Amino acid sequence: MKFAGINLATPKIMGVINVSPESFFKGSVKQKEEDLIETALKMVEEGASFIDIGAKSTAPYLETQISVEEETKRAVWALKTLRAHINIPISIDTTNARVAEAAIKAGADIINDVTGFKGDPRMVEVAKEYGVPVILCAHREVKDFTDPVHEVITALQESLQIAHENGIEKDKIAIDPAIGFLRPKWPPWYEWDSKIIANLNLLKIFGLPILVGISRKSFIGAITGRRDPMERLAGSLGATAIAVWNGANIIRTHDVKETLDAIKIAHFIKRFRE
Repeated sequence: MKFAGINLATPKIMGVINVSPESFFKGSVKQKEEDLIETALKMVEEGASFIDIGAKSTAPYLETQISVEEETKRAVWALKTLRAHINIPISIDTTNARVAEAAIKAGADIINDVTGFKGDPRMVEVAKEYGVPVILCAHREVKDFTDPVHEVITALQESLQIAHENGIEKDKIAIDPAIGFLRPKWPPWYEWDSKIIANLNLLKIFGLPILVGISRKSFIGAITGRRDPMERLAGSLGATAIAVWNGANIIRTHDVKETLDAIKIAHFIKRFRE
């Protein structure tokens, strides 16, 4: 299995860099050119196979009302800066087709759409026009709060149908179960996310690469009692190992070196499961 030309025979890492000061984890935010380049080069050196750029926070619990123009400006600056220094695939994390198109023109290789083609109706058109791989996140109004896995599968089925109807080839798609995005009051969101990770193997029915974003998210803090994202690395690594054990192909993380070790251990030990 491959995604964006990267062989996924072993789980790979997508390093996260944000150029959005409103992002929940301030340690991921880079707003100076030298910091941006240094961070990306370090991630590549430590083993990242992809880099993901966020120019606007998509965390559902944050107020992130910035203009499309501002998001575009940030994204284009980051892509043009990095494209001259790294040669691994770069994704643009956005829900806006104008931003995605500008980012692609500036050097982005992948669209990472947390609305799964259900937000901006032009997003699927941009993906098709430029022929870039896409990451489709489970996104929908929750119908059954008692069955997180079925809700995620249904949401992904809907997104994949949109992709199919618009001629997006299957080998250009990865799926994301939306850890941290579907936030019901009951069951508590940290139980919801935990159920998804525990049953991640059920998403293998799609026959597509599974990308999981776990790094330092609030469900880690809720379980461990660590309110500060800076203190959630150990919890993130524990959840990462479980996700890999259950079939994750790509782990999206702020901490490449440490996460790669967790992935290697989980993947190695899994080989001996009877």
